Amino acid sequence: MMAHLSISALLIRFLLGGLAVVACTVVAKKLGEKAGGIFAAFPAVYLAALLTIGLDFHGAQLISHSIMLSRGAIFGMAINIIVALIAGYLLPKVGWKRGILQSMAFWFTISIVVVIITSH
Repeated sequence: MMAHLSISALLIRFLLGGLAVVACTVVAKKLGEKAGGIFAAFPAVYLAALLTIGLDFHGAQLISHSIMLSRGAIFGMAINIIVALIAGYLLPKVGWKRGILQSMAFWFTISIVVVIITSH
């Protein structure tokens, strides 16, 4: 578990995440929503975390934490696929706002459950 996190690592993550959102928006405007959705799945948070973990850890600890981060990302990306499927179902059924809210509530709930299950 990460016990230390530097301010510079947080700032780099913030900037990379923001740049990814801006890039996805530009792609969606230029190429359409489907292309924007494909680029929206770019793992910006994962990449930023993986790139900046080197600021907080070194040597064997860096490798170990990178592997743990990557294993968690596999679960997170699988959850994102399920949430995209659920959102695709809910948005036309319950409306845009309720569909997004229910999809994100599902994402949060299932993410917490997976964290609890995989932490033991």
